[in-house]
Amino acid sequence: MTGRIVFADNLPVLQAMPDGSVPLIYLDPPFNTGKRQEHTRITTGRSVTGDRSGFQGARYATVKIGTRAYPDLFDDYLAFLEPRLVEAHRVLAPEGTFYFHIDYREVHYCKVLLDCIFGRRCFLNEVIWAYDYGGRTKKKWPPKHDTILVYVKNPKRYTFNADAVERIAYMAPSLVGPEKAARGKLPTDTWWHTIVPTNSKERMGYPTQKPVGILTRVIAASSHPGDLVLDCFAGSGTTGAACLALGRRFLLVDDNLQALEVMARRFAAVPDIEWSGFDPAPFAGDDGALRKH
Repeated sequence: MTGRIVFADNLPVLQAMPDGSVPLIYLDPPFNTGKRQEHTRITTGRSVTGDRSGFQGARYATVKIGTRAYPDLFDDYLAFLEPRLVEAHRVLAPEGTFYFHIDYREVHYCKVLLDCIFGRRCFLNEVIWAYDYGGRTKKKWPPKHDTILVYVKNPKRYTFNADAVERIAYMAPSLVGPEKAARGKLPTDTWWHTIVPTNSKERMGYPTQKPVGILTRVIAASSHPGDLVLDCFAGSGTTGAACLALGRRFLLVDDNLQALEVMARRFAAVPDIEWSGFDPAPFAGDDGALRKH
């Protein structure tokens, strides 16, 4: 089976999984921003009284297709996360790796919690994903990064495939010589990568969608072909898309119906996916277009 997608609260799903059964886990939980995360899809059409102007003064009207949203607010964020992180540690394979994706508001508290669960000696990396897109405040340094905390089950024995990671250009190629410059370098713990642009073909219309490039790097480095990858805050299903490209199996879990609708469209043409608690047929047409339920 290529993968399994489950519509459910992730805690009982985790609790039902065997000990040490997953080589790679990536978690991208809600960031507890205190805001309603929302993405509105629009289209435009020619209209004499339209609200947008185009080439040679042509007018276009904006039409809202629909909005996807979820609340991102928890009274006790760590109390919500802790049982899920404990279960994730239990199901992580003996030589497995755990990636936890969070932003600047909660990362310090989550790091302490994860140190207690995994042990500080099992902390491998703090990866900074830096991007340069969107609005900028003038009241402080504009926050333009997420943090990915990386833990392993065994600090002496874990998977890290440096040769499988796509290399990047040197910032000062003249300092390393033509041979090294042509080969590129292994990425460091600071990843410069754009978010998913609004006009990108990759865009699925989910408010917190992560780029395939970020998940591709994670999966290539920390798993082998055929391995199972778990993402139990699956959102738009980017982890599954990266797994398909790299020949990994996946288990995606989310309790947001809108996330399942997006994944139904995203994986409409993919065979051998098992769906639990959700029927994708009413949402995904033969051409992969999203249908209304």
